[in-house]
Amino acid sequence: MLTHPSLTDSDTTVLDAHWRALNYLSACQLYLRDNPLLREPLRPEHIKPRLLGHWGSTPGLGLIYTHLNRVIRERDQRAMCVWGPGHGAPAVLAGAWLEGTYGELEAERARDAEGMLGLFRSFSQPGGLPSHTAPDVPGSIQEGGELGYALAHAFGAAFDDPDLLVCAVVGDGEAETGPLAAAWHSTTFLDPVHDGAVLPVLHLNGYKIANPTVLARIPQDDLDALLRGYGYDPLHVTAEPGTPHAETHRALAAAFDTALDRIGRYQREARASADGSAHRPRWPMLVLRTPKGWTGPVEVDGQPVENTWRAHQIPLADVREDPARLRELEDWLRSYRPDELFDERGRPTREVLACVPEGDRRLGSVPEANGGRLLRELPLPALEPHAVDVERHGHSMHEPTRVLGGMLSELFDATRERRDFRLFGPDETASNHLDGVFDVTPRGWQARTLATDEHLGAHGRVLEVLSEHMCQGWLEGYVLTGRHGLFASYEAFAHIVASMAGQHVKWIQSALEVPWRRPVSSLNYLLTSHAWRQDHNGFSHQDPGFIDHIMNKSPQVVRVYLPPDANTLLCVADHVLRTRDTVNVVVAGKQACFDWLPLEEARGHCERGLGVWEWAGTEVRGGEPDVVLACAGDVPTQETLAAASLLREHLPQLAVRVVNVVDIARLMPHSEHPHGLPDSEFDAVFTRDKPVIFAYHGYPWLVHRLAYRRAVHDSLHVRGYKESGATTTPFDMVVRNDMDRYRLVMDVIDRTPGLPVRAAGVRQAMEDVRTRHHAWIREHGTDLPEVAEWSWSAASG
Repeated sequence: MLTHPSLTDSDTTVLDAHWRALNYLSACQLYLRDNPLLREPLRPEHIKPRLLGHWGSTPGLGLIYTHLNRVIRERDQRAMCVWGPGHGAPAVLAGAWLEGTYGELEAERARDAEGMLGLFRSFSQPGGLPSHTAPDVPGSIQEGGELGYALAHAFGAAFDDPDLLVCAVVGDGEAETGPLAAAWHSTTFLDPVHDGAVLPVLHLNGYKIANPTVLARIPQDDLDALLRGYGYDPLHVTAEPGTPHAETHRALAAAFDTALDRIGRYQREARASADGSAHRPRWPMLVLRTPKGWTGPVEVDGQPVENTWRAHQIPLADVREDPARLRELEDWLRSYRPDELFDERGRPTREVLACVPEGDRRLGSVPEANGGRLLRELPLPALEPHAVDVERHGHSMHEPTRVLGGMLSELFDATRERRDFRLFGPDETASNHLDGVFDVTPRGWQARTLATDEHLGAHGRVLEVLSEHMCQGWLEGYVLTGRHGLFASYEAFAHIVASMAGQHVKWIQSALEVPWRRPVSSLNYLLTSHAWRQDHNGFSHQDPGFIDHIMNKSPQVVRVYLPPDANTLLCVADHVLRTRDTVNVVVAGKQACFDWLPLEEARGHCERGLGVWEWAGTEVRGGEPDVVLACAGDVPTQETLAAASLLREHLPQLAVRVVNVVDIARLMPHSEHPHGLPDSEFDAVFTRDKPVIFAYHGYPWLVHRLAYRRAVHDSLHVRGYKESGATTTPFDMVVRNDMDRYRLVMDVIDRTPGLPVRAAGVRQAMEDVRTRHHAWIREHGTDLPEVAEWSWSAASG
C-alpha cells in the first residue's frame, strides 16, 4: 500500500474528523427526524416513520470527498467530481452541507443544528431530497441512478477545459454495465493540450444489492491487465475491515498525490512539445477497495452486515419498534463522536473544516457543476451565405445535411479559440454528409495514425466512436458544464441511448425546479440516414420510433422538429442551438431532396411550426377546402406534394389544402405542451370536420395520440411507417408502407364525400400505377420514370 511521506499525525486527524462528520451526517439522514446532535438519548419519536436510502457505498464516497478536499485546497486545484454509484447522495449532501455551499444556496440548510435537522428531515421524504445525486444536490451533474454513465460524463466535462480535474467515481456495480465498459476508451480522445484531466476512482466495495460484483472478485492481476489495456496505470488503495483509519488516509493521500503529479507532468510535456502531441499518456487511476457499509453495524442478529451485501440499504431496521435496535442505532451514531465534530450550536468545528477548500473551489460550489454559470451564447453564423437559392418551389434539389455541414463548419471556425462547441457521432460524420466541418477541424484522436487515415488530429473537435452511449455521455457532460454540442446519428440507432435520453430529460425537468440551477444549453440530436432512405442497409436500419420515445417525456423539456428541406433545416438548427434546458430532436435526410422554401419563407414557416402552403393547394383564398393534405418530414412532404399535383391534374375542381408540419408538438393542445396550438388556431388550419390525410415520417399512431382531443380527429387518417422495410428503391419504401402519392390520392377519394363514385376511374388509375411499380422495380431495379423524374415545378406548371 502506498503511504504519504509528508502526511503528519495531525493531518490524518484532520482528515479523519472530516470523514467522521460526513459519515455521521450521512447515517443520520437515513434515520433521524429529531435530536440531530444526540443531545439526549434516542427515542422512537426521533426516528423517521419510513426508513429509505442506502448506506453501503456511502462511507467510501465520503472518504473520496474528504481526500478531494485536501488536494483541492493544497494545490488550489480546479476540480469537480462525478458521483457514479447509484445511491451515494447522503455523502455528497453531507459534504455540501459541511463546506457551507448548501446553506448559501438554500437558507434552510444553514450550517447549524436547525439546518442539519432540515437536511435530515428532507432526505428521502415526500417533497424532500432524493437518495441519488440529483439536481437538488450541489456539485452534481448526473443522477446517481444513471448507472453506467459517470465516466463518459466526466470526460465530457473535461473536454476543452484544460485546467479542470474531473474525478469520476465509478461504482463496482456500475462498472458491470456496457456504457461504462466502453467509456474506459475515452482516453483515446482526451487531448492533454486543450482538455482537462479525468481521474477515475474505481470504488470496489464488493457487492450490488444481493450479489458480488465482477471486478471486486477477479484476481488483481487480471483487473490490472484490463485497466492497463484501456490505457490506465492503476494505483491501488485497500482498506480491509479493521484497517486503522490513519493508515487508509495515508495511503489514499499518497495515491491522490501520485496521480495528480503524473497528470500535471503529462500535461506540461504535451503543452510544451512543438506540435502539442508528445505522446499519448497512460493516465493514472485509483482502485479503492473499502468494506461495504464501512463504519456501520458489523453484525445484526448474529448475521454479518459490514463488508456484505446486507449493508446495501438500511442496515438496522425496525428501530422505532424495537428498543434493542434503537440502542444499536444510538451506539452506531455515537461511535462517530459527534460532540467532537460540532459545537453547541451544531456548527462544524475548526478541525472538521481544516481540509475544506474555499469559495468556488468547494466541490459543491464549482461552477462547472452548475454549467449555466459559465455558459456563453454561441456565435452562430448568418444563414444567408449557407442557404440554397429557391427560385421556384420544388424545382432544385440539395442534400440538407450537406448544407447544414457548411453552417457548422463556419460555427467551428467562429469557436476556434473559445472551444465551446463540439460535434459527436458514431463514425458517421462523413456518411451523414456533414464532412464540411473537416475543412476547419479534424476528428479528435490520440492513438496511432496511419498514412491512409483522413481527418484525424490530436486537437480535433469532432469526436467519433462507435458507441452511441459514449457520444451521448460525452455530450451530456459537455453541455451540463456550460458548453454547446450536437449529436448526429443514424435515426434507427438513437434507440441505443433511449434510456440515457430519458434520464437527461428527467435531469433537466428536475433542474428547472431548483432555483439555483442556471439554464444550460440544450441537448441536440440530429437524426439522419433515416428510415425512408436506407438504400444500402435495409430493414435493420429502418426505425423512426425515437420520436415516440421522446414525445412520451416531459412537455416542458422535449421538442421534435421535422424540417422538409435544406433551408428549413438551417432555420431549425439555428433555433435549437440557441435554446436552453430542452432536448431537441431534429430529423432530416442526407439524400438530395426538393428545395421547397426560400430562406425567408423557411424562417417564417419554422417560427410558426406548421403552416398552409397556399402555393401547393387549390382552395380559393377565403374559402374552405374539401380535403386537407398534411405532411411532416422530408419524404412525406415530397409524396404529399406529388399527390397534390396528381389531384390538381385529375380532379381540378377539388379544393385541396396543403399543410406542412415542422414542429410535431404543434399538433398537441397548448394546455398539454408549450408549443401546442390552441384549438381555434388548430381548427383554422386543419378545419373541424374536413378529411385530413396526413403523411407522417414516423409511426402513424403518434399523430393520432398527439391530436386525439382535436375536433377533426375522427376525420384524421394518418399514413406513415408501419414496420415494412427492406433494401429496396426509395419509392418502394413508401409504397410498402402505403404512404406513396398514389395511395394518398386514393385516400382522398375514399374519404371525401361524393368522390368514391365520381372519381372511381381516377382511383383505379392510381391503383394501376402501384401495380405497375411492383413489376417495374423487379425488372429494372429503379423507380418508375414518372416517379424518378418528377418535380413539383414541372408537374404544377
